[in-house]
Amino acid sequence: MPSTEFDLIYRHFASLGAGPAVDLSVGDDCAILKLEPGERLVTSVDTMVEGVHFLPDMFPEIIGFRAVSTAASDLAAMGARPIGMTIALTLPQADDFWVHSFSEGVAETVSLYGLPLVGGDTTRGPLTISVNVLGALPAGEALLRDGAQVGDGVYVSGQLGDAAAGLAILQDEWRPEPDAAAYLVERYERPRARLELGQQLLGRATAAIDISDGLLADAGHIAAAGGVGITLTAGAIPLSAALGGAGDRALRWALTGGDDYELCFTLPAGESAPEGCTRIGEVVSGQGVQLDVDVDTDAGYQHF
Repeated sequence: MPSTEFDLIYRHFASLGAGPAVDLSVGDDCAILKLEPGERLVTSVDTMVEGVHFLPDMFPEIIGFRAVSTAASDLAAMGARPIGMTIALTLPQADDFWVHSFSEGVAETVSLYGLPLVGGDTTRGPLTISVNVLGALPAGEALLRDGAQVGDGVYVSGQLGDAAAGLAILQDEWRPEPDAAAYLVERYERPRARLELGQQLLGRATAAIDISDGLLADAGHIAAAGGVGITLTAGAIPLSAALGGAGDRALRWALTGGDDYELCFTLPAGESAPEGCTRIGEVVSGQGVQLDVDVDTDAGYQHF
């Protein structure tokens, strides 16, 4: 007998809803979550469409992990503490094996991020996943895009360009040695939301954003929101050893490839950056983002 919508939900997702902020999870018309005294609710939603945001032959457990991680990255960019999420899943058909594998990827993120699945929806149509994440912030505190000040340093976490390189490998556009290829594909398929870092930056960073559309585009959002300019030093942009054989493409991937889900943020002069973060530039008067070398590249990913 074919699985109904409720069969799919209960069989594969009902066990993923427990968390300290959850009073009522999957199984009713709404979930009930609680905030600590003095906290505010933060919410964001991300949608992934097959063939646009992930490859048609990607394993469902990877799709599940990637969908949640990319959505949770928005909480990291705000400095929020994760408290729960909902998932709307549109499927061409009620494929029990596919949904089970997808739920395994989601379950891994529930454990990794402390982000319980408290509700959602399923419907028929082209394969599409929408993840709504919920977080909490102390009253009066948040990482925003619009606070960068002239003289601030510009920093990024981790290393950039790996995810774009991983996608190029999956699309047979580049073939590095096997160990490098495995590492880079992993970075594309299984990004990590920098939730702990975001919370560390509360009260310290003047502005922040997650790098989803490429460094140039996302640093540009900070510049535009703050009414300032940003200068970047190409040689300071952190690249992984796995990109060593990519030549000039490595920097282009770091600047515009996107999908890294690292954080780009600004700190006042004299403020030390957390471990694992690199200073790559400075906030200046003016507008837009300027690089200290000429690079033949576009401005980053655009949906339209």
